[in-house]
Amino acid sequence: MTLRLLAFTARGFALAQTLAGALGGEAARCGAPLGLADWTTDGFAQADALVFVGAAGIAVRAIAPHVCHKAADPAVVVVDEAGRFAVPILSGHLGGANDLARRIAAQCGAVPVITTATDVRGLFAVDEWARRQNCRVENPEAIVRVSSKVLAGETAGIYSPWPITGRPPEHTAPAAEHSCDAMLTLRRESGDALRLIPIIAVLGVGCRRDTPAALLERAFAALLEKSGLNSLAFYKACSIDLKREEPGLLAFCQNRGLPLETFSAQALRDVEGRFSPSAFVQSVTGVDNVCERAAVLGSGGALIVKKQAGDGVTMAAALAPFSPDWRWRDE
Repeated sequence: MTLRLLAFTARGFALAQTLAGALGGEAARCGAPLGLADWTTDGFAQADALVFVGAAGIAVRAIAPHVCHKAADPAVVVVDEAGRFAVPILSGHLGGANDLARRIAAQCGAVPVITTATDVRGLFAVDEWARRQNCRVENPEAIVRVSSKVLAGETAGIYSPWPITGRPPEHTAPAAEHSCDAMLTLRRESGDALRLIPIIAVLGVGCRRDTPAALLERAFAALLEKSGLNSLAFYKACSIDLKREEPGLLAFCQNRGLPLETFSAQALRDVEGRFSPSAFVQSVTGVDNVCERAAVLGSGGALIVKKQAGDGVTMAAALAPFSPDWRWRDE
């Protein structure tokens, strides 16, 4: 988590520095040349969590122009300069602001002021569970359906093709795919159920020199169409180190928000498994297959989509190991 803290007074800055040291963040003090508006704008673009050490009103006015959507906004917490209260004011569950407020409270003795209904009543919060299970929420508007059932004392059914370890929380139960209220899935689905996408897919890429980003985007779209995989499941792209500065590949990865990891030919050759060999690729790179081997090596898991080739681009996909559990809060 990229954490940034902003204070407005000397006392507040001292607290911000203490919290930054304990939580692994970056503390700053508002004032020339650092302005509140610029700090907030940059924080919304670059950080996962923002902490304002000062008045809640200042924080609310600062973030108001930037608030977009619960699935995209960073966590925002306000702490008074005396360290008495830690108040999450944005992205309590999905962004982790509630959890951050509790961590701040543990460091400085503050009272975490949590106001979300499920937390107040100690009930299962499906969006908090999704965050802890490393899932993206495809349709956040469906969160309310699950939470409303839990708050009403009804049972929310959750479907998962993976075994979920532990004991289901109160007012939740495993359910069939066709009748669930929420599901874990890697596929592009439809329907009313809340769709939670595990972030476990790695894209393996091979391409000719000077391949434009548009062709890579077209190849990725074709892979998604053929496999049925959800693009939200991907968390990085992998290739051979010959491609680490390939402009089109770098642009594609930036556009998709995928970090690029590259490996040596030797590291790729050492990957065990059955792959789709190419004599041409072997002659150019020193390894018989780039995309499949890179995907498997980068994920530490298993190949799920074999090599797809076209327009000088090869792509494959692999899945990292995934073992969900029912944990949704710190006990």
